[in-house]
Amino acid sequence: MTYQVLARKWRPQLFQDVIGQEHITQTLMNAIKTGRLAHAYLFSGSRGIGKTSVARIFARAINCDQGEPGIPCNKCRSCTEITAGSSVDVQEIDGASNRGIDEIRELRESIKYMPSSSRYRIYIIDEVHMLTLPAFNALLKTLEEPPAHVKFIFATTESHKVPATILSRCQRFDFKRIPLSLIISHLQRIAKNEGIEIGTSGMAIIAREAEGSMRDAESLMDQVISFSGQKVEEKNITDILGIIDRDIMFESSAAILEGAADRCLEVVDKIYNYGYDIKEFYRALMEQFRNLLISLVAPEKHMLDISESDREEIIRLAEIAGEEKLHLLLNFLISREEDLRFTSNPRLILETTMIKLCSLGDFLSFGDILKKLASLEKKLLSSAGDHSQTDSDRLSDPGAVWSQGDRKNEIKETAGHDRDDKSWDDFLSFLSTKSKAAYSILKEWQVLKLTGETLEIESGNQSFSSKYFDDKERYEQLINYCREFFQKDLQVKIRVNHHAPARTQKEPEEKVFKRKVPEDSKLPQTAQEILNLFEGQIMKENPIKTRDNSSQNIEK
Repeated sequence: MTYQVLARKWRPQLFQDVIGQEHITQTLMNAIKTGRLAHAYLFSGSRGIGKTSVARIFARAINCDQGEPGIPCNKCRSCTEITAGSSVDVQEIDGASNRGIDEIRELRESIKYMPSSSRYRIYIIDEVHMLTLPAFNALLKTLEEPPAHVKFIFATTESHKVPATILSRCQRFDFKRIPLSLIISHLQRIAKNEGIEIGTSGMAIIAREAEGSMRDAESLMDQVISFSGQKVEEKNITDILGIIDRDIMFESSAAILEGAADRCLEVVDKIYNYGYDIKEFYRALMEQFRNLLISLVAPEKHMLDISESDREEIIRLAEIAGEEKLHLLLNFLISREEDLRFTSNPRLILETTMIKLCSLGDFLSFGDILKKLASLEKKLLSSAGDHSQTDSDRLSDPGAVWSQGDRKNEIKETAGHDRDDKSWDDFLSFLSTKSKAAYSILKEWQVLKLTGETLEIESGNQSFSSKYFDDKERYEQLINYCREFFQKDLQVKIRVNHHAPARTQKEPEEKVFKRKVPEDSKLPQTAQEILNLFEGQIMKENPIKTRDNSSQNIEK
């Protein structure tokens, strides 16, 4: 007897046999039982997840006379003919090879005839997105108002290529990728019935390589059995399928996290000699660091399709690296993927990338630097004890004065600091990363009070900047920034003082020089203030015209 591959032998024959698509099979069964049958269906989803199998089961279920509603008997003439593919009333059409308008015209002519022995004439068009636009247009009217004895079932892996006019005339069902656990359970059932000895870890490798496709999993298992016989070893699975060994992945990720560049080069050499695809290894390396990051960010969400032994090692490496370093490494891998994709020497790119990854974690991120500076500053301020705050309110600006000379001592003690030891300059540094415009305004203002639940600030003497927060949205945004930084709701009070001198700061000579406007400038006062605010300057000459004039002189 001719051997039948596992993918065909274990093809589901009933709705109950379809794995992982209960939301579709239950809907179709209820539609058959209640008689609410549509004239056209569209099954979309990735490869090997049951679209064509469900279409065949549906065709048998609505044409079967002996079985219960929604459950074909698979014994009557109609069921056996549909299963064998010899039914005159159920035709399967390949959309890739029958994609022209002529084929659709023939289909339109054939649907006029009544079914020969079944209840309905059913047309199953696989990969329907391959039809040409004229073919789709020729199908529109027929699809909208087909004869009562005709049903259409379309299957596609790329539903976004199907015109909207076709989609609107069909009932659409989106098939899901089959979860890893369900694929493993099904493979175990197959192995038990076929008398195959294979471990759970081996089945997990096959299921993971199938990427949610049951047909791919069954085909891969068939290939492994052909190589190994009735007893399948895990090493044989990785060898025959060309899958990169998990030990190599853990070895490479550990070498990167430990900064061992020499070990990384050994891993690359091993991959090259084993004949693995370097680009495939790079993809697996990205997936490895993605798993490391997910194990820290969402450890309880079951988003990792890995075995329990691999999960323990993943968690151990992730805790050693830390979330910040993993973010850095993964972002670097993503940014360098394009270089590997278009290079003629992928081994060289992989080697340089892994060497760079070994030293990448030694550099602190910007957020870590700010945290360390803040921590250092707190320690220095706390060690100062009862020293006067007039000596140095902040390390970065020891000469800053936050209140006018005639303020009371108690205002001097509280101005610029709140009770949580967060200063006004800290807030300005934070604001500079959020809004450059607001930072440029507020750095020229004075803080009068920053205690408890109140922040009181006084505007400068520039008419433009003093009215900046008159806008309600800008004022509310300032309140939001204060809430985000101080971690509490502050009542922000703005006092307008048109006579008080603006806050002065020491600036480098080059910066001051840039802010000076020529003496013969006749700019309006508002324009002058905008120039000072944004540290701009007026260009006297047009460099383009100057260059054009000089080139003309050369020609002469």
